[in-house]
Amino acid sequence: MHRMLGLDVDERVAALELGFNGLGIDRWGVSKKHLKVFFTALGSLYRYYFRVKAFGLEHVPPKGRGMLVGNHSGGVAIDGAMVLASMFFDLNPPRLAQGMAEKFLNALPVSSTWSSRTGQLTGLPEHAEALLHDERLLMVFPEGARGTAKLYTERYSLVDFGTGFMRLALKTKSPIIPFGFLGGGAAIPTIFNAVALGKLLGVPYIPVTPYLVSLPLPVNLEVHYGEPMHFEGTGAEEDSVIGGYVEQVKRRIAMLIENGRRERHEAKHRKDAR
Repeated sequence: MHRMLGLDVDERVAALELGFNGLGIDRWGVSKKHLKVFFTALGSLYRYYFRVKAFGLEHVPPKGRGMLVGNHSGGVAIDGAMVLASMFFDLNPPRLAQGMAEKFLNALPVSSTWSSRTGQLTGLPEHAEALLHDERLLMVFPEGARGTAKLYTERYSLVDFGTGFMRLALKTKSPIIPFGFLGGGAAIPTIFNAVALGKLLGVPYIPVTPYLVSLPLPVNLEVHYGEPMHFEGTGAEEDSVIGGYVEQVKRRIAMLIENGRRERHEAKHRKDAR
């Protein structure tokens, strides 16, 4: 029953406070059965392939609405998947983080079914707002698709943030939990994005690596969560006000990335010195 090397997926799915009905489905269409298969597969990647370390989990609220807001790292959605896994496997009690999937994913029949059954919904503002009013945990990447398109040399940089997440946080009175994700750029060291090929396949682009394919390497990944950020307002503020708030979040994420890089460097130095 989905037991694997110490990961009791069944038990953690049962601990999720999602209000499942007798068929094991919640009001958003999230399915216990699909979650068990999803996290069983994700658990092996999280624990044993990427050996992910999550720091600052105490900053994530154990219940109630909240927005996990962080940087993209890696040519495909490794970062999002590992953040979901950290909330499920390392947070006690576990929580299901729900993200706003790119529209092209929901245009694919199999992907559409699995994303919705595991709580990842089409990226529409009304979906995000309703999830937060339902006291859910929302995962947001303000860099959007431009963030996943970073090349290896840009892996620690941040591209421009959208502002919609901030208006949403203000409108729903939701705390923002910033996070810095490290290692995705090394897992998929992108040297070129094949846009034309991507369009043929129905996706924005295909990351091209030095070994050609975009299969991730087994590098260590880290996610660093920071203290919740609270902003006052209604979401209808002037663009200049919203932009200032967004810059505060961006700076906090940049700081988490930089601190994480420094800690990784120091840990490596200590290991090499032994």
